[in-house]
Amino acid sequence: MRILISNDDGYLAPGLAALADALAPIAEIVVVAPDSNRSGASNSLSLDRPLSVHKAANGFYFVNGTPTDCVHVALTGMLIERPDLVVSGINNGPNMGDDTLYSGTVAAATEGYLFGIPAIAFSQSQFGWANLDAAARVAREIVERQFDALQKPYLLNVNIPAIPYEQLQGVVATRLGKRHSAEPVIRALDPRGREIFWIGPAGAAKEGGPGTDFYAVEHGQVSITPLQIDLTHTTQLDALAKGLA
Repeated sequence: MRILISNDDGYLAPGLAALADALAPIAEIVVVAPDSNRSGASNSLSLDRPLSVHKAANGFYFVNGTPTDCVHVALTGMLIERPDLVVSGINNGPNMGDDTLYSGTVAAATEGYLFGIPAIAFSQSQFGWANLDAAARVAREIVERQFDALQKPYLLNVNIPAIPYEQLQGVVATRLGKRHSAEPVIRALDPRGREIFWIGPAGAAKEGGPGTDFYAVEHGQVSITPLQIDLTHTTQLDALAKGLA
């Protein structure tokens, strides 16, 4: 099996190294990741400048672009053979509910999916890399399942509680929950006394009941949510058509 690995925390992130180490024994891997932290980059492509690819001492390739850039460049210009799977992560922090719209981790996997390749995004439920070994072990087990029952390509969003492996309460299929609106921006002054704004933290879970990714992770379960890209609001389509008639 050939696997392309990327992330949004940058090629030096511990989560990326842990994921690559976990998958190397079971697959031929290539790692192509951003040269720096690109969290929150979503599905952006760098169309206003050329991109550079360099190889690090550990064999990872790094790109001066976004997570989507990394996967796009790998699939359309770098790799001789098409990978069987694209994986992204392990992210430093959760990507649940509305986070998936902003996440560079999910975006890297999404780019593989858009090229017709099964893809999986992996994230830890808390920041700080606690119990990263357990998350990497879970990631390998999930990749080994291959999900042959799913129609390919598939796009899976996985969130892993940041607890020891022995304390995990299983793996469950979930839907995305919803968050409250984000917290207000944080006002500050730069060294020249000019006002600047830091984006505030994400809001708390608004819809996090049974069946959601929030609920699963809160109860020590690994959450797997199948995602799709079609943004069409199908329930409003007929009403719009009638209004335009």
